[in-house]
Amino acid sequence: MNEVNNRVITQFRAGGEIDGMHRDRLLLLTTTGARTGGTHTTPMMFHRDGDRVLVIASNSGAPKDPDWYRNLAAHPEVTVEIGDESYAATATPLAGDDYARAWTGIKAAYPFFADHEAKAGREIPVVALTRAGA
Repeated sequence: MNEVNNRVITQFRAGGEIDGMHRDRLLLLTTTGARTGGTHTTPMMFHRDGDRVLVIASNSGAPKDPDWYRNLAAHPEVTVEIGDESYAATATPLAGDDYARAWTGIKAAYPFFADHEAKAGREIPVVALTRAGA
């Protein structure tokens, strides 16, 4: 997986096409490691919800949350790269009615997330990435 992620990160930052992915639905999220304190960059799909950018911690339906989610839970200050823009942001997991509304909308727009949820057997976290200072 690291080899694929490294290729995607390189292609994303070069500004060209990304093999097998839609560039306009992809962002790079840089987190601080919960255990190591080192930085980790992960390419992932995002969903716009009004002015918010949401990311989904489905881990492709794995039974545990992805590493990047555990990292931002420990260190919510992250860096987001979308298109040619890079900015500092705060990551906030959605909860309650906000989560329910967003998750329903995400599954309607991208039905494969319902499959991930069923396979994982856990609540799939949805995280808002809010630009620092906003």
